[in-house]
Amino acid sequence: MELPRAILFDLDETILTFGRRILLLEEVAEGDAEAFAPLSPAEAAALIEARFAAFWSDPASQSEWRKRPMAESRRLVMDRAFADLRARGARGLTVEFAAAFGERFHAYRESQCRFFPGALETLDALRRRGVKMALVTNGEADVQRTKVERFDLVRRFDHVQIEGEHGFGKPEARAYRHALQALDVEAGDAWMVGDNLEWEVEAPQRLGIFAIWHDHLGEGLPPDSRVAPDRIIRSLTELLE
Repeated sequence: MELPRAILFDLDETILTFGRRILLLEEVAEGDAEAFAPLSPAEAAALIEARFAAFWSDPASQSEWRKRPMAESRRLVMDRAFADLRARGARGLTVEFAAAFGERFHAYRESQCRFFPGALETLDALRRRGVKMALVTNGEADVQRTKVERFDLVRRFDHVQIEGEHGFGKPEARAYRHALQALDVEAGDAWMVGDNLEWEVEAPQRLGIFAIWHDHLGEGLPPDSRVAPDRIIRSLTELLE
């Protein structure tokens, strides 16, 4: 395929990755294995992961919490998850322990943040080829800006758009329109690349943007998916093929 005039990129789990959350939860839980007894660290991680997945897949939760401090939503999810754990027999777990565990998990997850293999090289290659690029990411301003600066991304993009700084984000139509306007391109001249089927595929497609799903886990579309990406890739390097 010929490259477009512009590409809009998501950040987390598109350019940067933390690794699979359930595996990180299990690794942190192994440090407190006795506290979770009779559940194993793997069982505890699975229950906590289920709560995270349910919370962030709910549209109402997304809308209310994605711009608020991450520590608040994490505490809420952990409180609910630890209630599940106590119901499964781990009765010694306290609210204080849930908060401390959440902090340890967050710190460990942040320490694991890194570029996907080939992502940085792909961005630089696209820039050399004259493709305009915008980084369009949801989330809290301070958290996302810290990552953008930590990984030296500002100079690689023509426009950096963080939800917490602008007051709007994906899947709102104005998030994509604002980025297109900043790049001075029309929707038909742009691609959107990301890992969220709603935010980076379905919503931009409604505006006429060519939407590419980053299936970095290689799991394929969910069997009941109503979303049909224009293209599916496993690695950003495939954009150059």
